[in-house]
Amino acid sequence: MGEVAKFTPEPTEDGSFTFFDPDFGESFHSRYGARQEAECKFVQPTELMAKAHQPSLRILDVCYGLGYNTAAALTAIWAVNPNCQVEWIGLELNPTVPQAAIAHHLLDHWPQPIQALLVTLATTQSVQTSHFQGQLWLGDARQTIQQIHPRDWQADAIFLDPFSPPHCPQLWTVEFLERVARCLKPDGRLATYSCAASVRTALLQAGLQIGATPPVGRRSPGTVASLTATNLPVLSLQEQEHLLTRAAIPYRDPDLSDPAARILQRRQLEQQTSCLEPTSHWKKRWLPPAHET
Repeated sequence: MGEVAKFTPEPTEDGSFTFFDPDFGESFHSRYGARQEAECKFVQPTELMAKAHQPSLRILDVCYGLGYNTAAALTAIWAVNPNCQVEWIGLELNPTVPQAAIAHHLLDHWPQPIQALLVTLATTQSVQTSHFQGQLWLGDARQTIQQIHPRDWQADAIFLDPFSPPHCPQLWTVEFLERVARCLKPDGRLATYSCAASVRTALLQAGLQIGATPPVGRRSPGTVASLTATNLPVLSLQEQEHLLTRAAIPYRDPDLSDPAARILQRRQLEQQTSCLEPTSHWKKRWLPPAHET
């Protein structure tokens, strides 16, 4: 219980709980609502309820964490079509996180059958039932994502949910997101909570088209991406111009093996020598003075 014990539930404003991760120095969810974030930032933008009428769906959950995104997805899918067959792969660095979520009963407000699936995933990393086939792959996601490609396995929905770019740049690089994009079906969707210009640029360079998702509990929107722009919400002019500033210079990790500090330093050096507009100029154009907010 040593590792599990370091995770203490913290309440969020929608009544659900999250954890603070001392290794990354960041909470797993925003204070506005952990469950709300799972439903509105991930499940809804990937249109899983509309797709649930299909006989089968595939989901890739990058940075599984507490399991909220997957719990919300399965709940939504099976509410529409209880017979939908779900194939699922989750990537997670730290197995004690989902185990701690179970130990603290943080999944109790989802349907019991879904709780049971996630308990088994957290303990054995593999589940197979009549309507669910799941594998939780442990380790550095930069390595485990590469195990998917030889299987020619592609997802209807991808949840991209690492810690924020300043705290976990390894999983927001162009090189990593190129490999994530290869796991997306032609009509699939990827969703993330981040609207960082660096993330959006990396998604574009990975071959995806992008749109914004509505803000949830806070001002900043999320991002949804797919291989085509069909039915994607259009970025505002403000967001489009943000992609032309130095903030949009993406993180890079050529060999998918660099430590965070090196990835951060590489981007900082590129920003210092860039001819792109300083992000401060963009902010002056678009963001009101502090006393007006």
